[in-house]
Amino acid sequence: MAWNGEDVDIEAYVARIGFEGELKPDGETLRALHRAHVAAIPFENLEMMLGRPVPLELSALEDKLVRRRRGGYCYEHNLLFASVLEFVGFSVTGLGARVRVGASSMRPVTHMLTRVVASDGGAWVCDVGFGAYGLRAPMPLRDGEQARHADWQFALSKESEAEWVLRGLHTDGWRDLYAFTLEGRHPVDYMVMNHYTTTHPRSSFIRRPVVQYATAAERRLLTGRDLVIERPDGSRSERTVRTGELRDLLAHEFEIELSDDDHAELVRRHYAGE
Repeated sequence: MAWNGEDVDIEAYVARIGFEGELKPDGETLRALHRAHVAAIPFENLEMMLGRPVPLELSALEDKLVRRRRGGYCYEHNLLFASVLEFVGFSVTGLGARVRVGASSMRPVTHMLTRVVASDGGAWVCDVGFGAYGLRAPMPLRDGEQARHADWQFALSKESEAEWVLRGLHTDGWRDLYAFTLEGRHPVDYMVMNHYTTTHPRSSFIRRPVVQYATAAERRLLTGRDLVIERPDGSRSERTVRTGELRDLLAHEFEIELSDDDHAELVRRHYAGE
């Protein structure tokens, strides 16, 4: 199997995300798994901030995201999800995207998402690893498709013969999230992307802590010391996080519980000197 689905600890995974339905390779199950994964597992880059590599082997992903109840970033989330879907019986193709959020020029292909085909027909775009601005449920892979996930809205369209664009609706209109093609990618491709993202000096992920979590009512984003809460109606709040409240904030707002050693090291590296 391409995604090591035969090795997934499915009982531990479904317990982690709180999924209680029957596991069938159909559209209903796909939507339920996608929603549950996004609701349960946050987006974060704290391993990089602690000076550690980010391994992508299934055993490492299960240990971190499932057993230790941590979060991760796109490759960790989507590789784990691809393994689970393959175990259930879905057809999964890995894809690559160029992120456009906040971009002033073309970025390299560094984001992972998947194309998934269900047993009851139709292809879906799945992405459980784009953080607070990402999809909360799969989107049908159809030009001109629009979807409302709780109070967040998304649109999918073809920009050229080969390229698709995912957009999110904000109070000032539609914004591009990322552009992708349907060229299939393999686990080894993501190993190369992961090396760039975790080590290259131009990578935004090695500069400061990034932790994100989305609910139906709000998006929570911690970037360095800045905590931003955004709501579907366009309202937002922003404040600076004090060093002394960091650990409780991660636990209560993002459901990330750090060990004593990890918390101390994170503060030493990125939050000291308040």
